[in-house]
Amino acid sequence: MSQKLIFYYSLLICSVSYGQIGGKHTYEFLNLITSPRQAALGGKTITIYDEDVNQALFNPASINMEMDNHLSLNYGNYYQEVTYGTASYAYTYDQHLQTFQAGINYINYGKFDGYDENGLETSSFTGSEIALSLGYAYNIPYTDIHIGANAKLIQSSLESYSSFGGAVDLGMVYIDEKNDVNWALTLKNIGTQFTTYDGTAEQLPFEIIAGVSQELEHVPLRWHLTVENLQQWDLSFSNPENSETSLDGTTSEEKISFFNNALRHMIFGAELFPKKAFNIRLGYNFRRGQELQIQDQRNFSGLSLGFGLKLNKLKLNYSYSKYTLAGNTSLFGLVINFGE
Repeated sequence: MSQKLIFYYSLLICSVSYGQIGGKHTYEFLNLITSPRQAALGGKTITIYDEDVNQALFNPASINMEMDNHLSLNYGNYYQEVTYGTASYAYTYDQHLQTFQAGINYINYGKFDGYDENGLETSSFTGSEIALSLGYAYNIPYTDIHIGANAKLIQSSLESYSSFGGAVDLGMVYIDEKNDVNWALTLKNIGTQFTTYDGTAEQLPFEIIAGVSQELEHVPLRWHLTVENLQQWDLSFSNPENSETSLDGTTSEEKISFFNNALRHMIFGAELFPKKAFNIRLGYNFRRGQELQIQDQRNFSGLSLGFGLKLNKLKLNYSYSKYTLAGNTSLFGLVINFGE
């Protein structure tokens, strides 16, 4: 790729996939949190098992007959001209084959002014990426274990370069109805590039995620705990602003403790009135909070909140997520039930 494209693409990828993990793989847009409910709960919540058809994009094992004939549309705006969104639809063919789900995930990076290595202006260019998915889940007979898979076709166009690839997501959820506890595990983005940008094969952003959630017995609240990036233990990132300089001029990098690194794998979320027409959601992403915090200043990075409102056949969702003082994100979503 040309130097100008590498610079711009790297800048965008670091923005949308913050932290030590981001920027190391191709098709990083697959990790964007595009559901307002997900974003409000901190992101990557894989233990939700209800009629929310958005959930199939995060854990295919959650696909179920309650999603039948539900269509979701989500839209968000990142920094500057970067926009992204998803659509998801589920259909129950019959009770034997259960439910299939189809989805689309896209991001548009907007328009860029092009410059060569000498700083001379060239033609402008654009960039966009899209993924199409098809998912199916299966309840293992005589058990409370559900397994599922999503197959994805991925296309990416960045300036004059393009790439085509494929991936599979695998998921599992165990539903303990007696204690109202859900346990889940997903393996995301298992795949490869079929064609590369410039002849160099790049890895997809493979990730292992585990989670548990429970609805409290006497309080209308369900909490969710997600443990992300289990395929890589060390998620630490030494913030240069937190380095120390001794009297002799020696600079020591910030040391990340075992406990601090363990917290960076965790995302916590809670949903008040999860089964009612109106829901309030709150989440905290520890890694985002640690890596985007500003020294000696509170900016509440990592915090997210939102709500859901059901009006007959429509469900409106909204989320607001804190990243930095320079930029935060809002997500808007609509779920339409064509079955009622």
